[in-house]
Amino acid sequence: MRVGIGYDVHRLVPARPLILGGVQIPFENGLEGHSDADVLIHALMDALLGAAGKLDIGHLFPNTDPRYAGIASTDLLGEVMKILRQSGLRVVNVDLTIVADKPKISSYIQEMKKNLAPILGLLPEDVGIKATTNEGLGFLGRGEGMAALAVASLRRCHHK
Repeated sequence: MRVGIGYDVHRLVPARPLILGGVQIPFENGLEGHSDADVLIHALMDALLGAAGKLDIGHLFPNTDPRYAGIASTDLLGEVMKILRQSGLRVVNVDLTIVADKPKISSYIQEMKKNLAPILGLLPEDVGIKATTNEGLGFLGRGEGMAALAVASLRRCHHK
């Protein structure tokens, strides 16, 4: 069994869609970034890559590379899954936490799980997603950004 931890944070800005777990959520601001800035998937990818002993997403998908401008993070997650398969690893389960005081995210969690599970090769019940607030404290509590934490467990496969 291999375990990895991921963390990501992005600033909220106007005139961007808010994408979390591959789901567009109605909100007046979106996350700033080179890709679609899906903070939840970014933390997840780093957890997966960490568990596999690989470099992080900043090395694999640099924000200086025009190929990744505006790309859907679900596509990048698919690329990470190819790396894991080539390394003989499969995902056992993931546990994800979104930290944001606004908007309320709980009604979108099931859709996020349904988006992520097939990419990860999992059932939706093997994808844990929770949302919490920062209780009004700091930049997250002031609504200046969002953060996400992820834990992923992997197991070596006998076939690649």
